[in-house]
Amino acid sequence: MRSTRAIINLKAVKHNVSIVKQLAPGCKIMAVVKADAYGHGIVQVANCFTDVEAIAVACMDEAIKLREAAITKPIILLEGFFSQGELRQAIEYDLQTVVHQESQLLELEKLSAKILSATPDYQLKVWLKLDSGMNRLGFEEQDFIEAYQRIKQIKVVDTVNLMSHLACADDIKNLMSKEQIKKFNITTKGMQGLRSMANSAGVVAWPESHYDWVRPGIILYGCSPMLGINGLAHHLQPAMTLESQLFAIRNLKPGDKVGYGSAWTAQKSTKIGVIAIGYGDGYPRHAKEGTPVWIEGKTYPLVGKVSMDMITVDLGADCKLDIGSKAVLWGEGLPVETIAEFANTIPYTLLCGVTSRVKFKWKND
Repeated sequence: MRSTRAIINLKAVKHNVSIVKQLAPGCKIMAVVKADAYGHGIVQVANCFTDVEAIAVACMDEAIKLREAAITKPIILLEGFFSQGELRQAIEYDLQTVVHQESQLLELEKLSAKILSATPDYQLKVWLKLDSGMNRLGFEEQDFIEAYQRIKQIKVVDTVNLMSHLACADDIKNLMSKEQIKKFNITTKGMQGLRSMANSAGVVAWPESHYDWVRPGIILYGCSPMLGINGLAHHLQPAMTLESQLFAIRNLKPGDKVGYGSAWTAQKSTKIGVIAIGYGDGYPRHAKEGTPVWIEGKTYPLVGKVSMDMITVDLGADCKLDIGSKAVLWGEGLPVETIAEFANTIPYTLLCGVTSRVKFKWKND
């Protein structure tokens, strides 16, 4: 049986929550589990969140999946509702919604009377979003003030909280975060409602953005949100370990070539190890020559092109490894941030990109 699998350590996720609590003391935590909990399994991860106050998802499908799995914590729709039907679903499934544009506000106003008469005991909790400079979602300053005044008049809306999103928080030298925080403070001054702005990088580097609620994402899974740093610097633990095994070893002489396009040539006698993983499993197709692979306590360099089902590593002429030796592609012993750097990408894409062909195993120890 092919040995490629992703081991998800839920105890590590819980540990990383404790790090967030240390970095943002006194703040409530809205744990982000969008994109299948960044590739870690949305239901399994959500079930392990005993020490967070709420869960955040991108869209309705993710929220419904959690509710149908008996997740009872507050769930926030970060992209809000996309239609009148989804607004009704938000009520049906007891969801909180972000409101970030005029069309959503209009739907709330139009449906308020019907919703109120149909479910008189229900009160909708809304997060009104300010565009403080990212220019992606949210109301501009004056529109935000007007939207706040309008939404306060909608009877079915019980709670209006206030949020924005940091664009450059991963770069401590970039002053954009200070400008956004200042704009958020000025625009929301005097408004009632809890406030939220800090993503993972905000949690780590911008304490002035912590406010009442923080919204950690990638940090929960053991990765640093900061440029050029890995999670170990913040005492995080990797939640995913992607592993496989050596299933073939070949002896090469000088001049022998390896892989598609004969992309790598042996300069001296060596052994090549073949590992059962490739881009069909989510290993990055454009990982550079020299990308490390952790095998039995030592790293070995990737050589040749990544293929759909296999990669090859240079084991060296004196290697004593055997067929069946475990290979770690990222995770415990080998930070995913390192692999992302070699592949000219970010850890998010690697974690989210592990395919359904890979077997997943969740553990709590």
